[in-house]
Amino acid sequence: MEPKKIVVAIDRSPQAPLVFEQAVQQAQCSESRLLLLHSVRDESLQTGPFLGVGTIGDVATYGALQRSHQDHLHQQLVKAEAWLQSYCQQAHDHGILAECSCKAGEPASWICDVAHDWGANLIVLGRRGHKGLTEIVLGSVSNYVIHHAPCSVLVVQGTSSPHT
Repeated sequence: MEPKKIVVAIDRSPQAPLVFEQAVQQAQCSESRLLLLHSVRDESLQTGPFLGVGTIGDVATYGALQRSHQDHLHQQLVKAEAWLQSYCQQAHDHGILAECSCKAGEPASWICDVAHDWGANLIVLGRRGHKGLTEIVLGSVSNYVIHHAPCSVLVVQGTSSPHT
């Protein structure tokens, strides 16, 4: 029987260790492999439209802003990959086969796409507990994944922040 595959979507919230712990428990019980995912949000996706027609500046300034943004994003990815690799090592220390992947961009559809392409049996991810306007503005990765995942989803409930 082929080992099961669990996709673990981890962000850098205080809830990440709990999500990882749940995934490790699932992997140990089912002799599964883990694929740890982390997405770095690309702020240019949110500010890009404001740097177009009607803004002050020239092509050189825009180019410098783009280079600065790309450098910053690269640094964020390097840090995130090292952080995610530490979780991968912890999985190995528990005797679990694990690999990791990190990318820039929106996480929700990527998680589902990776789970589909990898043939995952389960996705484990957290939920921060945003409500109301905060959830509308920030979106809900867990809600998207629940409704679009190609496999079962285990959502580890977080605590609501006082600003939700």
